[in-house]
Amino acid sequence: MKVHDILRVKGGTLFTVSPDQPLWHACQTMAEHDIGSLVVMDHGELVGILTFREVIAAVVKNGGKVGDTVVRTVMDDSPLTCTPETELDEVRRIMLQRHARYTPVMDGRTLMGVISFYDVARAVVEAQDFENRMLKAYIRDWPVEEGEQPAAQPQA
Repeated sequence: MKVHDILRVKGGTLFTVSPDQPLWHACQTMAEHDIGSLVVMDHGELVGILTFREVIAAVVKNGGKVGDTVVRTVMDDSPLTCTPETELDEVRRIMLQRHARYTPVMDGRTLMGVISFYDVARAVVEAQDFENRMLKAYIRDWPVEEGEQPAAQPQA
């Protein structure tokens, strides 16, 4: 499974913020849309990511207030990125190593979307569930060899 499989299910809605926007505005956007991250774009270029982790650190640093902090001063300016063709196992491994909850998906210099660790976990669970169903169906339909008695089927 690849990242583009997650993006296809997720849809194409993207939320971005400018690095010079006030942090309170970014927080308002995150709250209104119930999202945990905003991609920081400057003149069409990815320059960072803002997640609730950076927001909380900034609030604590400012004594419980956002104040007049701007996104640029608190964003992660070197976010982990991947491409639509990146294998899901690779993304999962890297996200775990870097403790990254959100990863922008880039196709060259074009932002294609953002995947979360939740998106990755859900895709893995769904793939495992599908595989389990297929294996169980295969075992139930196991062909009987010549001379063997079919196994008794449990009563439902």
